Amino acid sequence: MPLVWETIVARAKRNRARIALGVGSEYADKTVAGAEHAASEGYADVVLVTRERLHTKLPVIISPDPEAELINVLKAGKADGVVRGSLSASNTLKSLKTSMGLKKVMRVSLLKTPDGQFFFFAPVGVDEGWTVEEKVELGVLGAALMKRFGIEPDIGVLSGGRTGDRGRSPRVDKTLDDAEEVARRLNATGIKAAHAQILIEDAVREHNYVIGPDGISGNLIFRALCLVGCGEGYGAPLVGTDIVYVDTSRAGSGYENAICMASALCSKK
Repeated sequence: MPLVWETIVARAKRNRARIALGVGSEYADKTVAGAEHAASEGYADVVLVTRERLHTKLPVIISPDPEAELINVLKAGKADGVVRGSLSASNTLKSLKTSMGLKKVMRVSLLKTPDGQFFFFAPVGVDEGWTVEEKVELGVLGAALMKRFGIEPDIGVLSGGRTGDRGRSPRVDKTLDDAEEVARRLNATGIKAAHAQILIEDAVREHNYVIGPDGISGNLIFRALCLVGCGEGYGAPLVGTDIVYVDTSRAGSGYENAICMASALCSKK
């Protein structure tokens, strides 16, 4: 997907949507820096939502409950989309579900390896992707997200071992069975998919969308790549809804990328 990010950037600049970004006190400086970078690049018009005063020329909304206020700004139509930024994940997602009437939250992330290989990835939330049905749903919804950017999805479904490892552990066997079933069901819907075994190093080269075995391993893969290694995260948009919400990691960086992603996903008015 050599042109995926260029496509997203071009669409963001064309939309120049109004994006609200959450700013937590622990990572305020780098969050504000990312917002200012995004604004200067013309990705979006950014408004910051936080608990305390910030040193920036960008507009700021101060609230004793910034997680709830971030979602309120979106619900009230004061922003076209929101990026969680460095606010608490659990509190923000709770507000998102409550205020927007969502029963569950599913996200698909865009990641980049140290050598510049882009790929979409899910699940990234520890409570997501635990059943065959959830992984199939992530596959279908992630494929729809990719097609919005003109990308034909090719999904690699990870499991807990190689096919030759069958019989070594009941838990591994279950992941092998699940991955094969997920790939089978996705192919039945017309989406190209294959069981990629435990070989994530091959999966990111051979497929443009990788689905992990479960939410914990998915979150660990993201952290190993982006927070320990030298990979990059470009935001994890909410899928399965018209709501433009892009999730991020508080410990990560590159908030300008998530702002760009959010702006690109907004409908041009």
